[in-house]
Amino acid sequence: MIRVQTDDFDIGAEIAALTGGKTHIGGVVTFTGLVRDFAGDAAISTMTLEHYPGMTERMLADIEAEANHRWPLDASLIVHRHGPLGPGENIVLVITASAHRQAAFEAAEFLVDWLKTKAPFWKREAGPDGDRWVEAKATDDRAAARWRK
Repeated sequence: MIRVQTDDFDIGAEIAALTGGKTHIGGVVTFTGLVRDFAGDAAISTMTLEHYPGMTERMLADIEAEANHRWPLDASLIVHRHGPLGPGENIVLVITASAHRQAAFEAAEFLVDWLKTKAPFWKREAGPDGDRWVEAKATDDRAAARWRK
């Protein structure tokens, strides 16, 4: 399941909704991305995430489907926010659940790595020195490369 939204999310409520009644699940892994108040040496007051509605949801669904193809997941969820966000606010939530913890851990790492490199979001940071678009990072590409087998 995927959602792209402006509203914040409640991690506990999302886990309960995803796993409720599924007593065969042995492990749940979550990742929550937060807005930092810095980027390098620069202070950040706002991060604005933009996306193309429709295209973004299709890509997130494809990424989630790939995770479900590679690992025996019993449930998964990606929630990604867009719009202006302040330091400390939630950006993204990834939840994976499986009968076995290794599948849940690996699938969560895969989802986060591929979201960072494949999901069509554009980030603009604002701070006391002005605004700037955030460029893709080589470290994210290297992290995602391990899943291209």
